[in-house]
Amino acid sequence: MDRLSAVLKLTRIEHSIMLVIAVLTAEIISGGIPMLPVMVLSLITPIFISMGSFSINDYFDIEVDRKNRKNRPLVTGDITPNGALWITVVCMVVGVAASALINVYCFAIALFFASFSLLYSYRLKEMLVMGNAYIAFSMSIPFIFGAYVVNAQLPPVAAMLFMIIFISGFAREVHGSIRDYRGDRLRKANTLPKAIGIKASAWAAMLLYLAAISMSIYVYMSYAPFYHNAVYAVMVFVTNMLLAYSGIVFIASRKQKDYDRMRNVSLAAMLIALVAFLLSALVGIPAPSLAS
Repeated sequence: MDRLSAVLKLTRIEHSIMLVIAVLTAEIISGGIPMLPVMVLSLITPIFISMGSFSINDYFDIEVDRKNRKNRPLVTGDITPNGALWITVVCMVVGVAASALINVYCFAIALFFASFSLLYSYRLKEMLVMGNAYIAFSMSIPFIFGAYVVNAQLPPVAAMLFMIIFISGFAREVHGSIRDYRGDRLRKANTLPKAIGIKASAWAAMLLYLAAISMSIYVYMSYAPFYHNAVYAVMVFVTNMLLAYSGIVFIASRKQKDYDRMRNVSLAAMLIALVAFLLSALVGIPAPSLAS
C-alpha cells in the first residue's frame, strides 16, 4: 500500500480525476456518452497520459523539488528515478494505445500531447511563459479530446469550456511560479516572476482570472446546456469567487504560507468548475428570471 500510495502521489492522481470529469462533460455536450467500450478507452487515455506526464516531470525536477517540495516521492526515496522512468513509459504506452482504438482524431491528440509532455519536462518548462501555457493546455485539452470522441467537428460550446479552463489554468500556473520563485532561482527557468517581478506577475494572473470569469458568464448567457442553468450559475459563482480571492491574496501578500494555501484554494475552484460543467450538462434546472 505504501508503494501504491507513493505512485499515486508521484503521478498526482487527483489531476487524472479532474481530466475524467472534463472528458465526460465534453462527450455529453458534443454528442452524448459513447458506447461503454469507447467511453472506457476515452477515460483510460487522459488518466494514463497525465500520470506519465507527472512522473517524467518529477524525474527532471528532482533537484528543484529538494528545495520546493521535499515531500515528493523521488525526494523522499519512496520511488527511485529509474522507477519513475518505467512508470512514465508504461503510462504513456497504455494511454496512447487506448486512444488509437477510438478514432484517428483522438489518437492524433493523444500522441501529440504525450510527446509534448515529454518535451515540456525536458526543455519547455525553462522557457518564458511556455511552461505555464503547457500546464494550462494539459488541463483544458480533455475538452477537445472528449469532443472528438463523439463528434468529427469541435462544437463551439466545447471550445468555450476549453478556453475558460486554459486561461484560468494559465493564471494558476503563474501563481505557481510565484510560489516556487525561490526554488526556481536554482535552475535556468525563465519564469514570469523572474522576468517582470512578483507583483506584476500577480496582477497578470488576476487579469487572466477576470477574463476567464467573464467568459464563464458569457457561456451562461449564450450556450446550451448552460444557458440560464441554475446548477451552473451557483457552482460557477463559487468557482469565480474562489479564483478572485486567490488572485487578490497573491497581489496583497508576500508570505509563502499564503501562497501555499492558495494552491489548494485554486485547485478546489478548478474542481468545482469541472463538476459544475458536468452536472449542468446532466441536469438542466432553469435559473429564476429576474423579471419574475
